[in-house]
Amino acid sequence: MKVILADDVRGLGHRGDTVTVKPGYARNFLFPQGVAYEANDANLRRLTEEKKKYDTKMSHQKTAADETAKKMEGLTISLTKKAGDEGVLYGSVTATDIADALTARGIDVDRRRIEVAEPIKRVGQHTVHIRLHRDVTTVLTVDVQPLTSATQ
Repeated sequence: MKVILADDVRGLGHRGDTVTVKPGYARNFLFPQGVAYEANDANLRRLTEEKKKYDTKMSHQKTAADETAKKMEGLTISLTKKAGDEGVLYGSVTATDIADALTARGIDVDRRRIEVAEPIKRVGQHTVHIRLHRDVTTVLTVDVQPLTSATQ
């Protein structure tokens, strides 16, 4: 079944693309979520009209993402967590912890934009990717330090 994407769908395509999907996927997921329309002339015209508004909105978002990426360039976030003798954390550092640390520095980033490749469960420096926009991705260094017994 051919559908026109009304929004970006990871692993499928970007807004405005015409893709072929299985009918059940379109009927049960894409259509109810409002991220795709059936590929016909009326929906194609409708999407063309909305595309102009969408493009201006995306250009503003990309500009804001570029500014945020410049602020974060070369930035290292330090976090302290409880750790055992071997440097293994009790728990792990989550995207929410990183987002809170960035907010404390005056940089607002949604926690869902922070991509932690593997759970951070050890003391040390770790690299985290932050996808600020579809075209803008930045790298952040997270330095995890053990919580000393004096501050417990």
